[in-house]
Amino acid sequence: MKDLFSITGKVAFISGGSRGIGEMIAAGFLANGAKVYISSRKADVCDETARRLADTYGGECISIPADLSTLDGIEAAVGKFAEMEQQLDILVNNAGASWGASLDEFPEVGWDKVMDVNVKGVFFLTQKMLPLLEKGATAEDPARVINIGSVDGIKTPSFETFSYAPSKAAVHHLTRNLAMHLTKRNVICNAIAPGPFPTWMLSTGIGGGGDTDLDWSVVGQQNPRGRVGSAEDIAGLAIFLSSRAGAYTVGEVITCDGGIVACS
Repeated sequence: MKDLFSITGKVAFISGGSRGIGEMIAAGFLANGAKVYISSRKADVCDETARRLADTYGGECISIPADLSTLDGIEAAVGKFAEMEQQLDILVNNAGASWGASLDEFPEVGWDKVMDVNVKGVFFLTQKMLPLLEKGATAEDPARVINIGSVDGIKTPSFETFSYAPSKAAVHHLTRNLAMHLTKRNVICNAIAPGPFPTWMLSTGIGGGGDTDLDWSVVGQQNPRGRVGSAEDIAGLAIFLSSRAGAYTVGEVITCDGGIVACS
């Protein structure tokens, strides 16, 4: 019982791990004894984040830069990972994109880019990583897939990001669909639907231009908990889903939002 939440010695791959929620989860995994690979499109940013996280939390954090919105990029990332590891214990599909424009002017590229990253990328990265996930998975200690959705995929968002909410709703349903097929293969799939966190993406939505050094208390005042989420909040839930404690939780979409969905 005392090791219920242990992920010591596990190997994790986190897409979109160079900033935001992906970086927060990577930090939590490293601090709790996991070996972590992070991926993002910009190589210099991904490399710098991996170095900083390793210096801050100890352990190994390895950068694998890749464009995970394309099948070529996914196969390249999986191939590089497979050169270094024989198996994968935890896959976190966190890479995401959004696009803002008015209803009358919303462009096709704003639809295609978001769907490619948020939905297609999740499916094909999971598909290509599946042999490595199954390699070390057992009925007693299954591998884990954690898809990062959004409360916007559950409730109606106020932002004019018309492809984002449908993409996250698709991620939630894809999670259940994958769970039905993967559970019997000793791979457990769940999703987290975050609410407001102090990230680059939310900053762009509220007019911060991507600057995360903001007074987030203004956003937090609108939340039932009276604050935005912290790294401990999102990392703690991801650790639960990755540990023995979460081994009987399957196909769920768990909000991590301070009560926004429940209190709306």
